[in-house]
Amino acid sequence: MGGSKCRGKVKIIARAALPTQYGKFTVVAFCNSIDKKEHVALVKGEVRGKENVPLRMHSECLTGDVFHSLRCDCRAQLEAALKKISRLPSGVVLYMRQEGRGIGLTNKIRAYELQDRHGFDTVQANLALGFPSDIRDYDVAAEMVKVLGIKSVNLITNNPDKIGRLLKYGVRVVKRIPHEFGRTKYNSAYLDVKKKKMRHMLSEV
Repeated sequence: MGGSKCRGKVKIIARAALPTQYGKFTVVAFCNSIDKKEHVALVKGEVRGKENVPLRMHSECLTGDVFHSLRCDCRAQLEAALKKISRLPSGVVLYMRQEGRGIGLTNKIRAYELQDRHGFDTVQANLALGFPSDIRDYDVAAEMVKVLGIKSVNLITNNPDKIGRLLKYGVRVVKRIPHEFGRTKYNSAYLDVKKKKMRHMLSEV
């Protein structure tokens, strides 16, 4: 079902059991008429009507999540979030189709090329391609939280922008749960840029 056929801003269109190496989840597929992309939620336990639900919003990263790239910390963060939530009574991972902080897969690889050839950092590369450092929005994510019936969340994040955006779209964020994983010699400079230029709340620099 495409987003253009979605009745309402965000709607659940399917759900199924999803056993994983981290634990048993329910995968919930959504359609939406906002960005018309197919986003999903991995849900542990019962979250409808619940307060303080642990929530991780993860943006799709093909190079990291699938190919195990060490240029970023994406896969490590996703795996850590799934492990963390699997040990709790309930929680949610939203898997958002926002590759490359919203610029898409091809442009992300173009940004990598600029970093390789010219020594740009991730922010400089995005700007050179004509994009802001981060063009993601979280309006769809906020609606997914509401459709799941969650009353408030404990947001698993290091990114203050995610907190502000969810609050803007009417999601009650009770507290932040720090989430630092996956620093390597290959992505250390990248993480430093996230802290210094993008205000991520990271302890290591």
